[in-house]
Amino acid sequence: SGVPQLVQPMIWDYAADLDVEGKVHLIEKYRRCGFSKVWFASAFKGATGVNQSLTLIGHHLQNHLQWLRVASSSPADILEGIALTGWQRYDHFSVLCELLPVAIPSVAVCLQALKNGGYSAKVKENVEDLLGMSNLEIDTFMR
Repeated sequence: SGVPQLVQPMIWDYAADLDVEGKVHLIEKYRRCGFSKVWFASAFKGATGVNQSLTLIGHHLQNHLQWLRVASSSPADILEGIALTGWQRYDHFSVLCELLPVAIPSVAVCLQALKNGGYSAKVKENVEDLLGMSNLEIDTFMR
């Protein structure tokens, strides 16, 4: 059909405990079908509940750390990129959830984790410095 020369698949998963091995097998299947590149899609906000008002950073951080595991377990040349989504509502008839201002610490943590290949005390310190925060909380809702 020639489709693999025209498009690049995007694999979506927002779970904190996504199936790394299953994603690696899926990437292998795409490669066998002729796709030379794939994208990943994660979320830094808005993927944990239709009426969620605050962002639980730890959930989204774990999702990104899992995607890093998928990337490191896959052929180096197959990953084209990762799209960090930030859902505002679940459908056009739903109320807004997790507005961007409350999710800025989450996007900062997720981007720094991806940039640095993981999360550490140094990454936490970098985010706190960038955002002017004294204490970044990832396992509870920010106060």
